Amino acid sequence: MILSCCVIDDEPLAVNLLESYVNKTPFLRLEGKYSSAVTAMSALSSHPVDLLFLDIQMPELNGLEFSRILNPETRIIFTTAFEQYALDSYKVNALDYLLKPISYPDFLQAANKALHWYELVRKPEQSGNTLPTQEAESIFIKSEYKLVQIELKKILYVEGLKDYIKIYIEDERHPILSLMSMKAMEELLPENRFIRVHRSFIVQPEKIKVIERNRIVFGKEYIPISDSYKAKFMEFLNQHALFPKL
Repeated sequence: MILSCCVIDDEPLAVNLLESYVNKTPFLRLEGKYSSAVTAMSALSSHPVDLLFLDIQMPELNGLEFSRILNPETRIIFTTAFEQYALDSYKVNALDYLLKPISYPDFLQAANKALHWYELVRKPEQSGNTLPTQEAESIFIKSEYKLVQIELKKILYVEGLKDYIKIYIEDERHPILSLMSMKAMEELLPENRFIRVHRSFIVQPEKIKVIERNRIVFGKEYIPISDSYKAKFMEFLNQHALFPKL
């Protein structure tokens, strides 16, 4: 897999350094380099890239502000000389944060994190004629810096939080957090066992015990069934005979 990328930094030396790092990283392809977010805005709006190495402290429009108006499909690795921006960078869902001066090992580690993220997200789209997902009994999910195997039969529901998802597992106190989209997760799960009931929720109907006033009840948690998904959800229940027809 090759990731297209751009570098945005108002320091020429930093741009040159990052360009040299990109050029010697086999899975990265440099599409452009810019001295400010303003100059990059037009190019990236018409030709978005996979990955952006973005300085935070820049004139006119800083990196944090720019990240909020970027194409949501573009992943960001922030680069800055100021450590106090680390927390802010994660609030806008950056993949990583590199503190200047940036060494190549640190750069490569961050780039590999981006590669793994895209491999996970694009895997369902590239599966081709591989074994159908519904025949599997478990899936692997990247959580933090490791791959976690999850048994499908133990998944209660999945909650989407912008670029992240939370996977709620039977008999587990805490959900598994993963940096991936709801669309990618929906495609990864077998469609005969899971169904989306809301833009932010996917459930496993087999695990449903109570449905109350257009809400699915899991213990103390209430999952809304939105109007746009209600008809499909009720059709799913009827087809799988989860309750007797009246």
